[in-house]
Amino acid sequence: MRNLLRFLTILGVVLGLSTQSKASDIIAQHISNAALVGQGRLSIWFFDIYDASLFAPGGLWESKPPYALSISYLRAVSGRHIADTSAEEIRKLGYRNEFRLAVWHGQMRKIFPDVKEKTVLTGIYTAEGKTLFYENDSLIGTIEDPEFGPLFFDIWLSQKTSEPELRASLLGTP
Repeated sequence: MRNLLRFLTILGVVLGLSTQSKASDIIAQHISNAALVGQGRLSIWFFDIYDASLFAPGGLWESKPPYALSISYLRAVSGRHIADTSAEEIRKLGYRNEFRLAVWHGQMRKIFPDVKEKTVLTGIYTAEGKTLFYENDSLIGTIEDPEFGPLFFDIWLSQKTSEPELRASLLGTP
């Protein structure tokens, strides 16, 4: 029994690393010399929601693309909730074009899947101004509007973010 538990633990670690490795492979396809800038965990009250990792060329983030944010979920979350929360967070950052936000919200609702523990969603803001979304190693959608990318990633990276501690961890700042 003990050996079985040990085997299952090792298998879980290997599978988790495999998923993160796939995300890193996808990022490397779009960002030359991609390296980790920082990482952190989003917890709400006593619930761990996800681990996030920010990647940029040479591990140095600038507000200009390309860069990527990879989120490894620690619990189940509906795709609808992810899209709704993303739109609301963009609004909280001060974005006021409700028509355009509604269009993006509709696109995000079509793109974001329901996730479960260990699902990895990766968003990549390309040098061409597109935002690509991957679930594990599969492309699940693209938003071509170059105005969307900076606003979407500002949910985590703006000084106005609702999660300043996570931002500091992602940017590697104290």
